[in-house]
Amino acid sequence: MNKFGYPITDTTDIRTNNFTTLIGAELHQGKLSNGETWHVLAVGLPVDFAQPDAGETCQQITDRAAAAGAFIGIVHPSWYSLTVEDARQVRAAHAIEIYNHGAEIVIGRGRDTAFLDLMLGDGRRLNGFATDDAHHVSHDAFGGWIHVLAEALEPEAILKSLKAGRYYSSQGPEIRNIQFDGDEVIINCSPVDFIVLHGRGHRTVQVRGSGLIDARFPIKNFEDDFFRVTIRDKFGQHAWSNPIWLD
Repeated sequence: MNKFGYPITDTTDIRTNNFTTLIGAELHQGKLSNGETWHVLAVGLPVDFAQPDAGETCQQITDRAAAAGAFIGIVHPSWYSLTVEDARQVRAAHAIEIYNHGAEIVIGRGRDTAFLDLMLGDGRRLNGFATDDAHHVSHDAFGGWIHVLAEALEPEAILKSLKAGRYYSSQGPEIRNIQFDGDEVIINCSPVDFIVLHGRGHRTVQVRGSGLIDARFPIKNFEDDFFRVTIRDKFGQHAWSNPIWLD
């Protein structure tokens, strides 16, 4: 933001063989239809990413960030009442923030899988992601994150996987494998009490139990479209896959 001088912190000097960082920023440029200032996440920015011009719009700065190589995420829709019409402006978006732990525990507006579904229904092929968005690193920390499947613990490899959707989001439970067997899909996970496949509209199939570690579902209800997986453990904590397209 202008009042902070648009800072981007260079963290390359703290990278090691077993710890790495990605350079990122939250972009605040332009207004939503309700008058709120836009918040958009850009991960994988160059440290010399140019400051915005006074008249630059959210669409323009996110296009520019994506062209510079960044992963673009539309963040906390419910936190500030983002609409689908607003989100359509971010043409470069890779994903929607489906869980923001800080927004959930502070004001109860941190869950946005439904918003992702609205965008998917609108024809956008977007993924989801979870964060803690910790501002105080106390009550709001360690409540949401993603598990990334990457070829190496290197920024470029992780960024490539983010853009390709090779990750899942979690509050704790683990989605260990999703595989197809003929006209069925098999889910393997850590022990949970609920496994569900969500598709377009009201299309769902689910299983409930205690300590479930796998489930098998027919995919005929999702043919030529998409589904995504949600699991929930006995503590009420969730994990979410990205949409899987079957067309």
